Amino acid sequence: MSGMNRQGRSSGPGDAGPSVHATFTGNKALAQEEALIFERDSGACGVDLEEPQAFEDRLGGNRRKGSIGLPGLAEPDVVRHYVRLSQKNYAIDAGLYPLGSCTMKHNPRLNEKMARLPGFADVHPLQPQKTVQGAMALIELVADWLKELTGMPAVAMSPKAGAHGELCGMMAIQAALEARGEGETRTRVLVPESAHGTNPATAALLGYKVDAIPATEDGRVDVAAFKAKLGPDVAAIMLTNPNTCGLFERDIREIADALHAVGGYFYCDGANFNAIVGRVRPGDLGVDAMHINLHKTFSTPHGGGGPGAGPVVLSDALAPFAPLPWITTRDDGRLKFAETEEQVAALGGTSFGRMTAFHGQMGMFVRAAAYMLSHGADGLKQAAEDAVLSANYVLASLKDVMSAPFEGPCMHEALFDDRFLKDTGVETLDFAKAMIDEGYHPMTMYFPLVVHGAMLIEPTESESKASVDLFIATLADLAASAKKGETERFKGAPFLAPRRRLDETLAARNPILTWSAPLPAEAAE
Repeated sequence: MSGMNRQGRSSGPGDAGPSVHATFTGNKALAQEEALIFERDSGACGVDLEEPQAFEDRLGGNRRKGSIGLPGLAEPDVVRHYVRLSQKNYAIDAGLYPLGSCTMKHNPRLNEKMARLPGFADVHPLQPQKTVQGAMALIELVADWLKELTGMPAVAMSPKAGAHGELCGMMAIQAALEARGEGETRTRVLVPESAHGTNPATAALLGYKVDAIPATEDGRVDVAAFKAKLGPDVAAIMLTNPNTCGLFERDIREIADALHAVGGYFYCDGANFNAIVGRVRPGDLGVDAMHINLHKTFSTPHGGGGPGAGPVVLSDALAPFAPLPWITTRDDGRLKFAETEEQVAALGGTSFGRMTAFHGQMGMFVRAAAYMLSHGADGLKQAAEDAVLSANYVLASLKDVMSAPFEGPCMHEALFDDRFLKDTGVETLDFAKAMIDEGYHPMTMYFPLVVHGAMLIEPTESESKASVDLFIATLADLAASAKKGETERFKGAPFLAPRRRLDETLAARNPILTWSAPLPAEAAE
């Protein structure tokens, strides 16, 4: 029968207790110590090559004189190295991934199987268009679903991810303003203080002045402050809905109408679309452009360096300015790409040009199509509803032991601040690091910036109740431990991870990005 250890957590027969003896290898059972691959270099080569006979090279004096600088290891050692590294990474396939505003959810394996089908996995962007009609039809299928789900008449499929999609939408807005002869006079973009950091960065990249909009005490855009900033120099607003406090902007239609009345455009950040699919159509809210993270809303794992896809849905006012290429239909019924501004002009468009070399992320489109078709319209709606239910369950279960800055209910993510840690000696960072010892990746910390010591949690719809219950119980236990003054559990955590806590400030300011061989012993004397 299990007992309870000194920190109140259950322990079983395999629990080694708080003290773990040192091992000769540095390994801890299956948690194996692993050196850098350069440190494991044996200098060996897997192929025996005879010395060549004397010859005169044709490299013009550019022949390599030193080592290539790559480590030499046997194949089993290379495989083991990367397998061990992979075991040190947290992943959605390993457990609940509570990052707020990032929608880390299960990726159905069916989608992966579909993405590997011949004709999708091996399609080449330079193939003749008549040989990729199926792939083009699938792109059109995904585009049709996105237009239907958003209530928008057009979609640009080529942007590669969220920030790329933001840039696309804002470039379409900029092109529309230039076509109206207002490209030089509309110089400001309004951005709520709680926005994703890429929003103001995108506006600034395009040469706009970023004008921040404050939030009200309930975590939403201050409509009065917003209206006070409107004028003939406003190009657009970049607003996220649901916002990054996990709340739905109730005044969204009023904001859109007021903006349109002064000639501005409404860009909506679609990072949180997973919360409203099948429930709300952004086009009905007055949105002119919105990117959609296929790698969040439609199953493909978010993060890890890619791949991503960020299609941008566009209103009637912005559709003519969509980036190249456009998919259209030939007289014989075949699909074709309109890939030049002249070809688009013949269709009545004035595209701002090309954003990327080819036509988008084919593998992402296949995964999204498989997700859409397997769920159906009712299933997508239920997924959004379950995501919101999970977040509200977390909020309701923890608001008495942690502290929530805004009254519920929330949307897809539960937001907490650090008031419950006051006078405990424990800070948000310590709390998050202690979660690692409990087997969880920390939630999003210190974001949104409008909340002090923020902890933003998005459980998503793909977690079971048992999984969410254990997560809730873990956070409740950590909160109770902090309030009881058990600071040793937090300061210096994580204690059980392969590496202890880093000096993150120093690492950010002075990163060591390359490996250097240690100096020989005589050089150290």
